Amino acid sequence: MEYVSGGVVMREIESADVIEMRDETFANVLDEINARQSQTRMSLILAVLFGIAGLIAGAMLGGGVALIGIAAFLPGMLIGNWLDSYRRVSVLYYDLEQDAEAAYGRLVAAFDTLTRCAASWHVAAGGKIEDLTTWKRNAGATMLVDKKSTTLQASLPTVVRSNVTPPSIHVGRQILYFMPDMILVKDGNQYGAVGYGDLRTQFAPSNFIETGKVPSDAEIVSYTWAHPNKNGGPDKRFRDNRQIPVCRYEALRFSSPSGLNELVEFSKTNVSQPFCQALLALAQMHRNAGGQSGLLKAR
Repeated sequence: MEYVSGGVVMREIESADVIEMRDETFANVLDEINARQSQTRMSLILAVLFGIAGLIAGAMLGGGVALIGIAAFLPGMLIGNWLDSYRRVSVLYYDLEQDAEAAYGRLVAAFDTLTRCAASWHVAAGGKIEDLTTWKRNAGATMLVDKKSTTLQASLPTVVRSNVTPPSIHVGRQILYFMPDMILVKDGNQYGAVGYGDLRTQFAPSNFIETGKVPSDAEIVSYTWAHPNKNGGPDKRFRDNRQIPVCRYEALRFSSPSGLNELVEFSKTNVSQPFCQALLALAQMHRNAGGQSGLLKAR
């Protein structure tokens, strides 16, 4: 998808529909998660029914209708939440062998390195700056990017219970959960999966003109001007012209033949390689196992 921002044609960096991310190795797990997720919330149904019953009881008692209705609403919601915790939640239990546990431990350790970066972003779109006016307006940048701060944390989807808490990365509307045997992809109320053998990663340093606060661990490689001339010097027509730091960040892309396509960026360089190597090691381990996880029990 394309759109125009600041005179630049921006191309979105986005994944395909999460339903297309379906590795048949994990088809049963995905079917169960999506089926349970699609069930009506009992918390809502019981809260409404209890609330109505409370209002009727209050009216029959001749007073305190609203108060009794609210009082009945809360236990209905609590009982419904308790029922939903069984009806709408899938259990993924992992019995990891020693080599698998070690490989997954290296992935978690490498992910911890990423979380220690002072800043991280999800890059949603990018566009090439092709005319001099726009180049000057954007401090001499050759590319315009649309990115926002993102979240990296150890967490599980609300619809999954497990004996592991995986690394997760928020990438726009989607969240990637790095489980021991697959990447579980959440998009709204739907889930897909990408096997490690299908995952592709690329990382590289990326220079960025930082108009905001420079992250504490970022490397400043040069400076530019807010309003440059053709030769890169300051345009003296602007009295408020100022120098802006150019920081060297690191970009990491995730992709797969099934449609995963996401780009994240970190304020520190040389942090993506250990994570990518750990992902490759997991992929190799599963290939050696003949494409079968052999580690997953879902109920």
